[in-house]
Amino acid sequence: MTNRFEAVIFDWAGTTVDYGCFAPVRAFQEAFKEFGITPTMDETRKPMGMLKHDHIATMLKMERIARAWEDEHGAAPTEADTDAVYSRFEPKLLSILDRFADPKPGVLDAVAALRADGLKIGSTTGYTDKMMEIVVPKAKENGYDPDFWISPDGTDGYGRPYPYMVFKNLEALHVTDVRKAVKVGDTLSDIREGKNAGVFTVGVTEGSSQMALSQAEFTALSPADRAAARAAARDAFVGAGADAVIDTMAELPALLRQIA
Repeated sequence: MTNRFEAVIFDWAGTTVDYGCFAPVRAFQEAFKEFGITPTMDETRKPMGMLKHDHIATMLKMERIARAWEDEHGAAPTEADTDAVYSRFEPKLLSILDRFADPKPGVLDAVAALRADGLKIGSTTGYTDKMMEIVVPKAKENGYDPDFWISPDGTDGYGRPYPYMVFKNLEALHVTDVRKAVKVGDTLSDIREGKNAGVFTVGVTEGSSQMALSQAEFTALSPADRAAARAAARDAFVGAGADAVIDTMAELPALLRQIA
């Protein structure tokens, strides 16, 4: 392989582990329900990929949720309310994260192929360090072990769509040029993070938070419905500025070789 690319920087949940990105979704919805609010799946997933505290703040600013909060609590949601919801969210997520660290289909083979082509493997996430202390070793037990990872805790809380986690990867992996790095993710926040960092940015459709289906749900669809689900996710990624979109991680090594 030529030296067009030197590193691939992956997201975690929904991209490399946790097919469908269900661990945080479950925790977000349960946390909001403790405050009398039942968010829809679309509302819960729309900010996916952001730092989790920022994710909750974004949900509380959504028109329907803000109105429901005011009806339930007698006042518009505040920053203190964001903190309160997060205080319920974090322990819920920490209690289940170890069950959501299995690599998605094709990830281990794709990473092995990328490394054989001389690429380093980095990662960014919307999880905090405390969350990653559970996910990283569990993923390693399951065969996935990137060369570097960083959470928004390592960038003063500036998570996606800020580019700083990508920049930390470039520094740690000694990438010589932003154009020689690839960012791969399953949310619109991932795409914006990659584009803001100036790296080649790839969305992955199957098992993504954007598609919002479990592996069993996706497999149970008819071929036509599967194609429609892929197309909807693809259109969203392209609309956010993705340079390329793949359906499964198995396609990534060939894509990068073709570009090189």
